[in-house]
Amino acid sequence: MPHPLVSSELIFERYRELQNYVGWTDADSELLRRLGPLIENTFVMLVEDFYETIEKHSQAAKVITGGDAQIARLKETLVQWLKELFSGDYGQVYATRRWMIGHRHVEIGLDEVYTNVALSRLRRGLMNQLNEMHRRSPLLLSKTDLFDAFSALNTLIDLDLALIEHAYQTELTTQAQSTERLAFIGQISGGIAHELRNPLNVIKTSVFYLLNAKEPGQEKIKQHLERIERQVGLADEVITSLTNFAKMSLLQRQPFDIEPIIHEAVSSCEVPNTIHLALRSPNEIPLVLADGKQIRIVLTNLIRNAIEAMPNGGWIQLSVAVRRSFVEISVKDDGTGIPADKIDSIMEPFFSTKPRGMGLGLPMAKAIVEKNAGHIVVSSVPGKGSVFTVWLPVATSAASAS
Repeated sequence: MPHPLVSSELIFERYRELQNYVGWTDADSELLRRLGPLIENTFVMLVEDFYETIEKHSQAAKVITGGDAQIARLKETLVQWLKELFSGDYGQVYATRRWMIGHRHVEIGLDEVYTNVALSRLRRGLMNQLNEMHRRSPLLLSKTDLFDAFSALNTLIDLDLALIEHAYQTELTTQAQSTERLAFIGQISGGIAHELRNPLNVIKTSVFYLLNAKEPGQEKIKQHLERIERQVGLADEVITSLTNFAKMSLLQRQPFDIEPIIHEAVSSCEVPNTIHLALRSPNEIPLVLADGKQIRIVLTNLIRNAIEAMPNGGWIQLSVAVRRSFVEISVKDDGTGIPADKIDSIMEPFFSTKPRGMGLGLPMAKAIVEKNAGHIVVSSVPGKGSVFTVWLPVATSAASAS
């Protein structure tokens, strides 16, 4: 396997698709195979010219760090590459070796532009040699064969470039994802440390008092034990939030009716007497294609946020509407609203406008909705309230079957 995410089979499948797209034929393969022995004696000269050019270009030459021994190996490899170019055998092994060239170039830090220019130089050299062969021996290589050879060779090198570019994109994407994962792990670690340090410090202070106080009264002991219990509860909430955040990747999309899910979400929230809820929906709502359990988590989070945004009471308006191929669910409150300078950050992990908040509820809601092929947006006016709107795809018969 050339890469953790790309097998040789997948590379060859992609290569066959590209061959079909450009119209590659068995006749092209046979023509280049026949020309191979006739042009092979020029390969060493072309490779020498190629590396003389590299030595004159500092940006390309700097990736060659092994001196003359490495250059000698690279020359042998390039001669072999040229032989394979005229082998007539363009199967899975060939495609994988071409793909690995791009993979290796990313590893050594060679900019893709130099690969393109290098192949352009080799392409020109090969075409000059074929043209010279026709000039010297027109019976050996007719004018018609020459034009066909130019066409086949250009197509084959373009296919090589496509595979190399695919390898570049795959490797660079993998590197970018790795960097993002490391950044996210750092963000998660920082958030956990921040959220757990406060309760642990409080617990440490109370334990110190209980261990060192001289004849503390029963009331004092009770106060500190209750204090410790509260802080353990806070730490447990942090762990629970992280566990729920981790579980959201288990996705089971099926068609379901959204209204019962909304009622379940409302029932799971403690709604103070000062807050009133209203649900508005059309008589007929199409089934939604999503993970119903996860969508219930999303709506529960949004309703709880609306409740917490209205410490003095108010109205929460839940509404459902059909927008073409999506069902729209809105949660509107009359609460404190979100400051304009914070609204772009509220769905980032560990960002919270609450004095006591883990900052994972909204990021988890956003991730769940997007994993279910939907999207979520928020609008808010400070002092007047906020509206969170979720769009979920309608369950068509084709989508349901998949």
